Amino acid sequence: MSSPPGDPGSSYKKTRLNAVRHGLLSVYTVLPWEDEAEYGSLLGALVEEYAPRGSTEDHLIEEIAGVIWRKRRLRLAEAAAHRRGLEKTTEPFSNTVGTALVQVKVTAPPGTIIDAVTATPSGTANDLVELEECEATARGALDILKAGKAGAYEQALAELDERTQRSWQEEVAPDLEGSDEDEDPDGDMEPYTADATGLEDYLENWVLPRCARRRGDIQNRPLIRAQALGEALDPAKLEPLSRYEVHLDRKLERMLTILLRLQGLRRSADPG
Repeated sequence: MSSPPGDPGSSYKKTRLNAVRHGLLSVYTVLPWEDEAEYGSLLGALVEEYAPRGSTEDHLIEEIAGVIWRKRRLRLAEAAAHRRGLEKTTEPFSNTVGTALVQVKVTAPPGTIIDAVTATPSGTANDLVELEECEATARGALDILKAGKAGAYEQALAELDERTQRSWQEEVAPDLEGSDEDEDPDGDMEPYTADATGLEDYLENWVLPRCARRRGDIQNRPLIRAQALGEALDPAKLEPLSRYEVHLDRKLERMLTILLRLQGLRRSADPG
């Protein structure tokens, strides 16, 4: 229950909070790049909860806040260690995907690990929707081409989704000036012909197989994500952090025990 305006208890609480906030330990607890206001909020909550009285209890409150603040740093250090490990698992030759998918015996292109780690459930659902649209329009266009009626090429093009239409235009009109000659050292690759035969070949032998591979990548994201995150866990780096956290937990327990014992003794000695 809050104290009414002008109540001595309310004034006392504000005075004690200010005294603790400007205590000796608080000056050195918050590092220059940390949020002093966030630490002050933590300290204020502890003061509100335990209502310290006297310099000894103030000191114990500061000790408790310092322990909790350092435990927060440990969480940041643990996350940083995971990110450093993820950097290694997402390197091109890490074989993370191959290890993750050893049971299903499929391969995946570069970038699959990043997609698996960063994708959200809604993002994955959207990717599947786009993939199904690509497959459906490609099969519809193939049906039109195979029917062989007049204007089949133009009708099939109109049937395709926008992304496939763009990729087809890039295939039939490649940028020869900006191309890398080393990509085709034998000179045996030719662009598709811009007609029904070329489009049918492109859809059957490139678009639909690519969609099938893409579906496997998306469906296997949970396996790849679990493998990448597991490989990112470096016990050699996290073990010292765990030991330090145990030390902080024990210190927190001691400080709380001392504080509660002191407050219990004070209450028992207070005739009021």
